[in-house]
Amino acid sequence: MEAILPGSTIGVLGGGQLGRMLAFEAKRMGYKVVTLDPVPNSPCGQIADKQIVAEFDDFDAAFKLAEMCDVITYEFENVNVEIVEALEEENRLYPRSHVLRITQNRLQEKEFVRNIGIGVVDFCRVECSEDVESGYRKVGLPAILKTVHGGYDGKGQVVVESEEDLKRLNIKGQTLIWEKKVPFIKELSVVCARDVRGNVVTYPVSENIHRENILDMSIIPARISKEIENRAKEVAETIAVKLDIVGVFCVEMFLLKDGRIFVNEIAPRPHNSGHYTINACVTSQFEQQLRAVCGLPLGSTKLLSPAAMVNILGEGRGNSLTGVDELLQDPDISFHFYGKKEAMARRKMGHITVLADSVEEAIKKAEQKRKQLKWV
Repeated sequence: MEAILPGSTIGVLGGGQLGRMLAFEAKRMGYKVVTLDPVPNSPCGQIADKQIVAEFDDFDAAFKLAEMCDVITYEFENVNVEIVEALEEENRLYPRSHVLRITQNRLQEKEFVRNIGIGVVDFCRVECSEDVESGYRKVGLPAILKTVHGGYDGKGQVVVESEEDLKRLNIKGQTLIWEKKVPFIKELSVVCARDVRGNVVTYPVSENIHRENILDMSIIPARISKEIENRAKEVAETIAVKLDIVGVFCVEMFLLKDGRIFVNEIAPRPHNSGHYTINACVTSQFEQQLRAVCGLPLGSTKLLSPAAMVNILGEGRGNSLTGVDELLQDPDISFHFYGKKEAMARRKMGHITVLADSVEEAIKKAEQKRKQLKWV
C-alpha cells in the first residue's frame, strides 16, 4: 500500500485536545488537516485547516469530510461506529470499525481480552435487578457497576462496597457490567502502535496516579521490575495483533500485589498517559499515529529522559490561568494548553511535562510547579 505523503490531507473525527496535538504534528510534518466536531472553534479546529461543524452522527458531514481527505482517523472512541463503517468502504480509515465496536462496548472488550488469554477482573452482564443479585453471587463485593457504552474519567460508574449499597441500586433497563474491584498496587499503561504492515512498537510503561477517577500524574518509566515491564509490553503487543489494529492505542492495566497484570481498558487512539512522549521520546505518540495511518515507517519510541506528566484541571472558578511565566522559568518544564474556553470543574484544560535525571526528581518538581498555576 502506497504511503500517504506530506502535502496530503488528514481527516480527524473529533475536535478535542488529542486531535489538537495530532494536528500540531501533522502541520509540522507538512500535512493539511480537516476535523469534524459539533463544537465551533474546537481545540483541534483552532489548528486544523478546516473544521466541519456537525454532530458525530451526521452522515452527510462525514462523507463531506471524506471527500476532502486522503486518510481518516478518530481522536476519541465515542464517534459513531456506523459512520466509521460506512466511510471505511471507500476510504483509508484507521483504526477500522471492528476495533471501535469492541472498544466502545465494555462487555465485548472484556470478553475479547479474556478470550485471547489475557487476565481481566471477574465480570458479568447486568440488565435488571435480578442480574444484580446474580452478579453479587458470581463476582461478589466490592464491585464497580459501569455503563457498557460511553463514560470516561469516572463518569457512568458507581462503586458498590456493601450489601447496603446493593439495596440502593436502581437499574433502569440499561445494559451494565458488574466488575470485581481488585486491590491493585499500581495502575499502569502502555501506549503501543501497529502499522498497516503489521509492525508493532511499544512505548515505555507509564505508572499512573488517578484522583477522583481522573488521571492526575503519569510517571515514566514506571517504578516496576524489568519482568513486569516486559510482561506489560507483551500484553499490549498481543492485543495489537489479535485486535488487528492500525494506529496508536493504549492499554490500561492493574498490577496486583502477587505480580498478576489485569487489563482494565483499551483506548483505540492516543492517550492522556502518553502525552509525555511529546517531550520525552524520540517520536511522540501523535507523530506515531500519523506514521501508522499514513503507511510510513514507525518511529523510535526511545525514552530520552525520565519524566512526569501532570494534568491541569479546571476548577469552575475562573477561565484564565496565572503563574505560567513563573512556571516556565524552569527550562525542564514543557507547558501545554488546549484552547478550551471554559475551565469547568475537573475538565482537562492542559498539562505540564517535567524532564529530570530521575523519576523521583520529576515527580517532586511536577507536584511543586503545578501549585504555581492558579485559575482567576
